[in-house]
Amino acid sequence: MAHRVLCPKILQSLRNSTTTPLLRTSTTTLYSAAVLPPLTVSPLSLHETPNPDPITPTPLSSPPPQSSTSMTGPVEAARTAAKLWDSGLKGMLVYALEHAADNESCDWNLDAFLKTVESIKSLATCSVSSTVVKITAICPLRLLRRVSDLLRWEYNNNQSFQLPWKLNTLPVFSDSSPFYHTPIKPDPLTPEEESDLHLAQQRMLKLCQKCVEVGVPLLVDAEDTSVQPGIDYFTYSAALMHNKGDNPIIYGTIQTYLKDARERLFLAAREAERMGVPIGFKLVRGAYMSSERELAASLGVESPIHNTIHQTHACFNDCASFMLEKIANGSGAVVLATHNIESGNKAAAKATDLGIKKGNEKLQFAQLYGMADALSFGLRNAGFQVSKYMPFGPVERIMPYLLRRAEENRGLLCASTLDRQLLRKELMRRLKVAIF
Repeated sequence: MAHRVLCPKILQSLRNSTTTPLLRTSTTTLYSAAVLPPLTVSPLSLHETPNPDPITPTPLSSPPPQSSTSMTGPVEAARTAAKLWDSGLKGMLVYALEHAADNESCDWNLDAFLKTVESIKSLATCSVSSTVVKITAICPLRLLRRVSDLLRWEYNNNQSFQLPWKLNTLPVFSDSSPFYHTPIKPDPLTPEEESDLHLAQQRMLKLCQKCVEVGVPLLVDAEDTSVQPGIDYFTYSAALMHNKGDNPIIYGTIQTYLKDARERLFLAAREAERMGVPIGFKLVRGAYMSSERELAASLGVESPIHNTIHQTHACFNDCASFMLEKIANGSGAVVLATHNIESGNKAAAKATDLGIKKGNEKLQFAQLYGMADALSFGLRNAGFQVSKYMPFGPVERIMPYLLRRAEENRGLLCASTLDRQLLRKELMRRLKVAIF
């Protein structure tokens, strides 16, 4: 049903805004990927295939035309976003840096993020909807794990365990959150670690201030559960400082394949509302399923991931519905990052039923640049705000990021059946016109 509703609008968009050479190349790439997947498919990846998380770069061995891997710098990425604007879509600029080991790397990464935000100022249109950061790029990974351990221990021993360095924040746990990462009481941060934490918080502050100056939202990506508490802590403390008025500028990310996702979202959103702070979230399904399950199995504990893909779908749709109701009531904002047509259709219908205006920028849909164009154009033609997630950067810097995304999302290109069908249909129509 969802396909029949969206297809006419998608085909019309392909006719109006896509050149024949680009159609031909895209169709060839997607069909090749479906027949000869660029990555080995394991049983775990097959579970992911029906609805892979969109926040994942295209596997390097078979990039689509004008793929994110060909954009090496923020200026070029911003220009590509400006071209997207011509077809009615926006860009989400993602300098694909993560897992910094030391302060020197973090400082380099911060400079790259600041230049990315600065590049947006040169654009004559509102072609960029947001920029994206991973906290592991501006806070050493080892330190972020230490902060996460201490936050977990504090949650379970609140009366007897204090964190003198802790800033005001929103809830980062629920009672159903995984705590097996911290089986014993962690040592307090050393003076050197506290100093490094202060430096990391200052980097986040500078990045937030630059986003406020330019007027572009900052979306903080989620990562694996070993460091997610620290990521949420950074995100929410920054949101409390910088989110003013009606439109949030700092967004957190909820991975709905996690069993505690719904409850954590509700707790954080309700506390923000109680405090009078506008809050924004990006909803995704998740990109670390294989590694999360393998770790849980090795420790002999229950996996934090939903047992079935259907439970993940239901959780995503429930969280989306919750945030749409918040928007309708005047609080909150959401980016629905999904390649799943049923989820897109449900959210669009819910937004319409709630009376959310189509141009309301508090509701954004997002898909990966070069993928799920059928859904992107269908939502755009229905009047909604749609962005394409655009990872970029010099290959030697972002290779680890790209390889992790490819490993965690095997079979991504093979899942694009509707895209292939629609591209082929439009190519055949043009061929008939040319011949007859």
